[in-house]
Amino acid sequence: MCQHEPACPSAYASDREAAHVVVAHPDQGWSLLCNGVVLFEDTGLLLPDGTVVAPHRTPVAA
Repeated sequence: MCQHEPACPSAYASDREAAHVVVAHPDQGWSLLCNGVVLFEDTGLLLPDGTVVAPHRTPVAA
């Protein structure tokens, strides 16, 4: 999917969230990355094969 040089990380790479945003819908809380990953504002992910990755937001220190 990615046409960037250098290519963005694949949807299954550990750094998949570094891919470029293709479509952003901040009002709806999600963005589509060029590697096919849907990134939600709570840091959850939906991979192209339908796999769900739970939110992994780093806790904020009090």
